Amino acid sequence: MKKLISLTVSAALLLAPIAYTINAPALNLKVDAVSAASEEATAKPEATPKATAKPAATPKATEKPAATKKPAATPKATAKPAATAKPAATAKPAATAKPATTAKPAATAKPAATAKPVTVQQDVYQDGVYVAYGDAYSKGTEGAKVTIKDGKIASIDLLRTSPKLIDRNVRENYSGLWAAYGLMKDRLLGKTRVGAAAVDAVSGATRSSNGWKLSVDRAFERALKVKPADATYFEGDIMGIDPQGKYAVFATYDAAKLTAVKLYPLTTSGDFVDEKTYTAEQTAAIAAITPVLLANGSSAQPVAGFEAESKAAIQAFWDAEQNALINNTSAYVDGFYSSYGTARSVGVERADIVIRNGKLVDVKLYRLGSNLVDRGATAYAEVVKANAPMTAKLLANGSYLANYDEKVDGISGATESSHGWNQAVERAYEKALKVPAEGQYFEGKFAGVDNQNKVLLLVDIAPDKVSGIKVSLFAADGKIIADDKLTPEQKTVVGLLTAGLLEQGVDLTDVPGQEVLSKAAKAALTDALTNGSKVQGTYKDGTFTAFGDAYDKGTNKADVTLRNGKIVNVALSRVGMNMVDLGKAAYAEVQKAIPQLTTSFLAAGTREGVQSVDAISGATSSSNALKAAVDRAYGKAEVVETDKAAYFDGIFIGASADKSVNVMVTVKNNIPVLMLVYYLDGAGKVKTPYLLTPAELAVKTEIESTSSNNGLHKYGYRPAAFGANDAEKDVSAKAVEAIKAALEAAGK
Repeated sequence: MKKLISLTVSAALLLAPIAYTINAPALNLKVDAVSAASEEATAKPEATPKATAKPAATPKATEKPAATKKPAATPKATAKPAATAKPAATAKPAATAKPATTAKPAATAKPAATAKPVTVQQDVYQDGVYVAYGDAYSKGTEGAKVTIKDGKIASIDLLRTSPKLIDRNVRENYSGLWAAYGLMKDRLLGKTRVGAAAVDAVSGATRSSNGWKLSVDRAFERALKVKPADATYFEGDIMGIDPQGKYAVFATYDAAKLTAVKLYPLTTSGDFVDEKTYTAEQTAAIAAITPVLLANGSSAQPVAGFEAESKAAIQAFWDAEQNALINNTSAYVDGFYSSYGTARSVGVERADIVIRNGKLVDVKLYRLGSNLVDRGATAYAEVVKANAPMTAKLLANGSYLANYDEKVDGISGATESSHGWNQAVERAYEKALKVPAEGQYFEGKFAGVDNQNKVLLLVDIAPDKVSGIKVSLFAADGKIIADDKLTPEQKTVVGLLTAGLLEQGVDLTDVPGQEVLSKAAKAALTDALTNGSKVQGTYKDGTFTAFGDAYDKGTNKADVTLRNGKIVNVALSRVGMNMVDLGKAAYAEVQKAIPQLTTSFLAAGTREGVQSVDAISGATSSSNALKAAVDRAYGKAEVVETDKAAYFDGIFIGASADKSVNVMVTVKNNIPVLMLVYYLDGAGKVKTPYLLTPAELAVKTEIESTSSNNGLHKYGYRPAAFGANDAEKDVSAKAVEAIKAALEAAGK
């Protein structure tokens, strides 16, 4: 090793506290939106008891989410969409008379289009990001998150929501809708409001296409610099839910007022409770609360005896009202956001949230270790126990807990983690602001780790300045080396890295003889600054599993752990037809290739970098399959999907629960078109055809003969067991398990 710079010099460098202005590479702002539902035409929930009062046009102030605390004035943050003009108080109904029964629209019914300008002028619309929804029905509603620039659609994310109004995975929707996402997005991009209204619907997805077009039109309406004087609301059935997902409200509006309200209880999965299964208490609650909502809207007071149900229903109505208002005044851009609490040497808390109309509609809490990877069930027992009640408390509050008090808001035994989670949610909210708070970075202490776990940094950020850095080294076992356990040489390196990072930041000059640690320290600083940034990244953090293309001997699997878009861990494996890791039973060349590729993928660190890694000689096919698996893992992690499709193209396998049946599915143009059935012995090997039973042959013939190699396979959408006798039904049930597993492997 080259001779180190003397301790005298390093000590001198450390004596003078140095601060520098952060100059990190710009981060991409991409945010997700919320959605989900099925295109199938099914009956809406039957009418529930009607309200007894008709609204008059008595103005009432609209409730708004509390503003997020802003940091002290600092250099401007990365640009976010400018805020739309905020209206004066919005009219809300007051009770007067009973409305006539409102008939639900037919499945394909669409309200009359809102007024559109004859010509599009550059100054008619305010540039920005707008989220709007179409009319609601029993499966949810369509929506669109539209970026408008110079009067045209600059980007768009099409939404399909469940009754809970959270983005549902594309493959969970009606199969006729799968291709419609991409087709409608292509047709709408670059269009003006008039041009978007003229776009043709996608055949087989007419209702959703029209729902998307209506959502886009409403987004343009919200973007108008001068709002219509004769309309307060979008006309139609507008849906909302409470943050805890207990109730959905359908609020029917004309341009000026509320005309009807219907209230539906939701299941834990976010679907409507079947009215035939309503309990007596649910029926009584609906009958009592509905007329109060119609009379007083979000200003309604809880009904005696139904206080908890009333609170949830009022929150759901408020949500519907915000979705209905042309001039929605939410301070936040709907979507997915993630952020961190205060870091410590033992770890940090992270929160992933989904915001709609300024309210939390989903939140997931994580406790990360000193390597900044989720500890899950291995975290401290009290922290693990605190996760669920803290999640419930945040959802019940609908946001972060303002003026957090550990005695009131903290979970006993985990007050520090409770505070960290709440702080993470608060920071995620700040990322979502339509008018960004000043400064590019949050103030506080943030952790950063290089993707190969060599260096941990605890970085203090004052207003857009790094004011302090604590450097720690990882031991070979992955644990932090305590300061008093460092060797003299390590102490010298730590001192030089600390001083150099404070003075030079990510442009640190390598410490002579310590190039590897110098590179790791710079990567850790970049990671810490990204964790402290107010800009949402492109990818979600977490571990994502994906597969390469399969063949009749098995497939290749990658478990990829991402943080800030960087690979921080990757586990590669070769699995057999029974989906079990072959380990040393895999081909010798593959066994040799896996550790080499693991090292190369970690060194590459990014989605693009992995694809440039050279294949291992003798294992070219497996190398390319594992690279494809990593790319697909990134595809699953996208905050905003670049290609919103049900499935990845390729060849995928799945096995039944008892490992006796394997089905290989080929996906083309994002739909399953071909299926092959294999029966396995106890060792996971494919049985020869002459050993198959009549029932096994019958099931194999049925599944394989219905493959088209072009259109959607008969069992590619909601497969179900079949058979002419009990033996065939038993075999087909296992084959369907394998089909579902293969489709899950192929799913985005």
